[in-house]
Parts: sequence; C-alpha cells; structure tokens
Amino acid sequence: MRAGPTAGWHRTGLRSLILTAAVALPGVQAQAQSRPATQLATPTFGSTNPSSATGAGTTGGPTLRGSGASGDASTGAASPSDGAFSQTDDGSAGTAARRRSPSPVPPVASSAGNNRNPTDLLRLRAIPPRRFGVATTRPVRSIVRTPSPDLRLTPVIRNAVVGAPLPTPSPAPPLAPSLTLLPLAGISTPGAFLGSALRRPLVVDEAYAPLGIKLGTFTFLPVFQQSVGYDTNPDQVTPNRAKGSLALRTEGELAFRSDWSSHELAGELRGGYLDFPDNQAASRPNGAGTVRLRLDANRSTTVDVETRFLVDTQRPGSPDINATLSNRPIVASYGTTIGVTETFNRLQVSLRGLIDRSEFESATLSNGAILNQSDRNLNQYGLRLRASYEISPVISPFVDVLADTRVYDLRTDSNGIRRNSDGITVTGGARVALTRFINGEVSAGLQHRTYVDPGLKDLTAPIINAALIWTASPLTTVRLNAATGIIETAVPGSSGVLTKAVTLEVQHDLLRNLSITLGGGYLASDYDRVNITERGFSATARLDYRFNRWLSLRGSYIYQQIDSSSAGSSFSANTWLLGLRVTP
Repeated sequence: MRAGPTAGWHRTGLRSLILTAAVALPGVQAQAQSRPATQLATPTFGSTNPSSATGAGTTGGPTLRGSGASGDASTGAASPSDGAFSQTDDGSAGTAARRRSPSPVPPVASSAGNNRNPTDLLRLRAIPPRRFGVATTRPVRSIVRTPSPDLRLTPVIRNAVVGAPLPTPSPAPPLAPSLTLLPLAGISTPGAFLGSALRRPLVVDEAYAPLGIKLGTFTFLPVFQQSVGYDTNPDQVTPNRAKGSLALRTEGELAFRSDWSSHELAGELRGGYLDFPDNQAASRPNGAGTVRLRLDANRSTTVDVETRFLVDTQRPGSPDINATLSNRPIVASYGTTIGVTETFNRLQVSLRGLIDRSEFESATLSNGAILNQSDRNLNQYGLRLRASYEISPVISPFVDVLADTRVYDLRTDSNGIRRNSDGITVTGGARVALTRFINGEVSAGLQHRTYVDPGLKDLTAPIINAALIWTASPLTTVRLNAATGIIETAVPGSSGVLTKAVTLEVQHDLLRNLSITLGGGYLASDYDRVNITERGFSATARLDYRFNRWLSLRGSYIYQQIDSSSAGSSFSANTWLLGLRVTP
C-alpha cells in the first residue's frame, strides 16, 4: 500500500524548487545550455524526496556547455555530439533531439517503478521525423487490366492479295479518245470516235476476271487480241467508190497499277493495227493511252501528273483536206498535265497546268503529189482552276475555269491566215455517287475563243460534258457520255468547228461468262461561217464469251455513217470481226 504525503510536504518541496532555481539560473545567464546527445538509458531512481535529485551527474539532466562534465559512464550518458542517440548495449532505443529547449526542465527523480524522466518520456512520444522530398504522382499500383476496344470502332485492314484482280475502274470512265483524252488538242477524228466508242473496259464477274501479273510492287494486266472479219468500206469514202476487203485486226492493251501504301502510279495503254489485204491503202494504226501519277504530300495535299497520247488517221473525204488521197495521213496528239489539289475539310481546290501538241502527217494525193500539213501543227497551253464542295458523300458541286492559248508552229497557214487563238471556258456541275445506282459527273457552261487574225470571227459555244454510269441491276449496266467543244480546222474562212458527241451503251450479263453489249453514238460538227455540216451515227453489238480467266471469244459488229454537206465527204461502212482475246 502506497503511503500518502505528509502535512508539510508542500513546504519541503517549495524549498527544493527555490534551491534548484538558484543553482540553475546563473548558469543559463552565464553560458549557453546544450542538451546532451546521450544514449537513453534506464533512469536511476533516488529518494522520494524531490530535494534529493540535485546531483550534477543525474541521468537525464541538462549539461552546461564548457562545464567539463562528460556524463557518467555507468548511466550511459555521453558528451554532446551531432544530436543523434544510438542503440545501447542493454537494448534501450534512442531517438534524435527535435530542437534545443530554451528553458531547461530539471529532472525529478522518483523511486516508483512506473515513473520516468519527463524529458525522455516526451521524446519517446514525439512524432516521427518528417520525410523530406517532393510528393510523387506516380501510381503506387500498376494497371493490370486494360479495357478492350469496341470491335465496331476498329478498322478492318486487309493485306493486298497477290494475283487478285485490279479494282473496278473509276465510276466515270473515259469518254471518246478524240474528245476526252485530249480535250484541248483541237483535233477531231470522227472515224475513230464512231469506230472505238465501245472500247472501254467491261465489268467482268470475279470468277472470270483476269488475275494479272505481279512484278515487284506493280500489277500488270496485258491483253492481246487477234480478230478476222470483213469491212464493206475500209477507205470510208462515198458508196460509189467503196471497195470491200478482208479485215485483220491486231490489238494489244496494257493496264497497270502500283501497290504502294500512299502514292499511286496507274495507266491504260491501247494500240492496234487494222490491215486490209485487199486494199492496203486503207490499212491504218490507232492507239490511245493515259498514265497517271498521284503523290500524297500530306493528308490534305496531293500532286497529280498525267501524260496522254492519241494516234489516229484522217479519212480521205475530210473537209479539212478536200482532195482525193491515196493514203491515210496519221494524226498524233500528246500532252501532259501537272497539278496540285488541296483539301480544306469539305472544300477541295485544284490548280493544273496543261500542255498538248498536235501533229499532222503530210498526205499523198491520188496523182502522187504531196500535201504538206505542217501548217496545222500546234501547241496548246492551258491553266485550269477547279473548286468543289462536298455537300454530302452523294453529291459534290464544283466550278471549273479554264484559260488556254493555241499557238501554231507557222505564223500563217497555206491560205495566209493566222490561226493563233486564246480561249476561256467556265463550267459548273456536280459529281454524284448514289451508291450502286448512279455514279459520274455532269457539267455545263460556256466557251469563248478570240482569234489573232481579224478575218476570223470570235466564237462562243455552250459546253455540256457528262460521264454517268447507271447500275440498273446486278446484271445490267448503262453508260452515258457526252462532250462538246470548239476544235481547229483548216477550211478557209472558218474560225473553228463546233463539235457535239454523245454515246450510250448497255451491257447485260446473260451468264456469268457471257455478256452482250449494245450501243450507239451520235456526232455533230458545224463549221463556222461556211456551209459545211456533218452528222455521224454509229451502232455496235458485241458478244463476249469467257472460257476462263485468260481466254475469251469476242464477236462484234460496227455500223458507221457520216452525212456531210461537203461533196465527197459522206460515207457508210459495215464491219464484222471475230477474234480471240488472251488476258494472261
């Protein structure tokens, strides 16, 4: 049982406190006090009387700087150091001093087993040292699960298959070569237009589509065709002078396309020779082709380069020659286009520069004389600006402005006329893409030409161009093409020829490997300021039977007729051809 305090305990404690303060205060004023960095040991408990805890070596008491007291080694006290307490041999834990005490608290010794030095007790209960440094934002736990993306939002990417058929041609196929491949060349060959109006690629069932030849990063589709038949008027002259002949047609085609990831190089080339063994003077070559290069500068900018050519012959009864010929002079035209297209969201702007050249071969007259046509050779330079806006994926209206100049090699022609001219063409239209029903482009506008020679009247003509494909059913396809323009002429007194051309064809698949094509064409040519008009008609029937992917049988019939107000220029002809077509 613990004894309680005596009646006079407060007087004895008061004297002890006064005595302790008298001893400690002079030392505080005389010199600085430092807290000993000693090892924390078990305190030594003395008498229950507070006045007995006044010794200088008492454990836990403050040590005066410079007092020479280094502590009692028996109690674990040590000299002042760097302020850190270390672990003692008896297992007592030490901790660093938080800060210097401005006023020392004298230790109070007690003999009770559960009483400790107040200073040591505060140190043991002090908060742990603060961690220094900047808080980190790195997650303490790594993400172990990632959400799976929605498959509906993931694009389907398929690698190119080697040997697969080339993609379907553009919805807007080329028009007649003489009017579309070289719309600015300034020449017209009605015979080539009426005879080759249906040479565009057919839509072939995938089971019979040619695979092509894979060479590097290109896929080539070569075609070779040999036909035999009969032509009632190979010279394309008046009926009273017509002389029929056996017809041998040799034709080759090459289509190619690159398999690059960004840019593209593609082309379609065609050439042939029509031989008439019974009338060699009527034998003639023809050909046409385009090569296109697209460079993707970035997501919104593309650079387009196109080269084109056309080879054909003049018919002996042409009003531009107005003489009886013994051969068919070759007409060659070729050119290139370089342009840049920039896309601003739905707005697309393109600027293109065009250069075309036309050359005419000298003609041989029936009497053996040579008719020089070098005065008809010319160059044409043009600049075209087009702006289109995509209202929706179905329709994109556009405005097209073309400025061009035609410069002849010779200052004057054989009649002393300067035929150099400048032209401006403004058209507006739209490109439509009604999914599988109607695709293509249609436009209308005006064309105006001003001639250098004061004797030639300026010309203004309406312009209508169209290239539409209507997919009536999965087995039936209808194509409509139309083109108008002002072309050059050598007729004295005439500024130019207003030309209109329209073709319509229907293709129907009777079987997967059997197709029939029916078509017709109309051509109108009006010579300005002279009483010369020409109207041309053509009808074509073609049957294609495909044995397999690389071999097919083609039979065709072509009827051509031109009615001209110029004497000796009208003709009509019937041509039958049957041949084998090889597509390796």
